[in-house]
Parts: sequence; structure tokens; C-alpha cells
Amino acid sequence: MTVMETAPATAVACDAEPPAHPRPEGHDHYTISEVATHTGLTAHTLRWYERIGLVSHVDRSHTGQRRFTNGDLDWLGLVGKLRLTGMSVADMVRYAEMVREGEHTMAARHELLEATRRDVRVRIAELQDTLAVLDYKIDYYADARRASERV
Repeated sequence: MTVMETAPATAVACDAEPPAHPRPEGHDHYTISEVATHTGLTAHTLRWYERIGLVSHVDRSHTGQRRFTNGDLDWLGLVGKLRLTGMSVADMVRYAEMVREGEHTMAARHELLEATRRDVRVRIAELQDTLAVLDYKIDYYADARRASERV
């Protein structure tokens, strides 16, 4: 059975609960270095994401230090998933802008995600084909090794 056969298009692809936030709502003020540690992104990348509009305006402390929230962590988690799909930064920024614009953009957001899912499924099929070739070659070399050991 292939990955594509395991989940129909309407099924939820991931049943796992998102990881718990490190801090409860209301006490969820994270510095850029804490977010970098939590997400694996660099502080430079986080600043860039904010500058290009991929991350909404991040609140600041009275000293000007960025203060991220659990909602920001959730958004960055989604951005990370979108990056893994191969979605371009321009499309991710466009998606973020549509989210900020509100409900009237839901159809356009839906279509963008549908197109991305189609692209991911094509990539999965290509990777499955590549995996089959690798499995064949690995089996070939394993068989050749066993044959040479019998001689």
C-alpha cells in the first residue's frame, strides 16, 4: 500500500495532537531566542519572516524586545509545514496576507492549499518511485554479496 492510498483526499492527514505549548495562555511571552530554540529557526530567519510579512506584527516589550505568543508558535509551525511542502515564500506570504484579510479570502486560501496538496502528492509519487529503485538496487547488492560469500 502506498502513502497516497492510505488517506483519501477528504481525510485529515494528521491525527496527532499538536505539542503542548511551553507556557499557558496569558503567560505566553517568548523572546526571539526562545522561539528560535523551540522552532529550530534562527533569530535572523524569524526577523526576516516578520519583515516580509510572513509573520504578523510581533508585540514588543517596553524595551522593544519581541514577545512572541503561543499563537505565533502555532503560526510558525504551519509555516514550517508549508515550507516542507515546497511552497514558495511568495505563496506563503500571499497566504499569510489572505489570512490577515479575513474570511472573504477563504476560497482563495482553500484553492492555494488544494494546489499545494496536489503538488505534494506528485512529489510523494516521485519519491515512492525513487524508493522502489533504491530498494531494487539494495536487494541486488545484498543478493550479490550473499552469492559471493557462498563461493
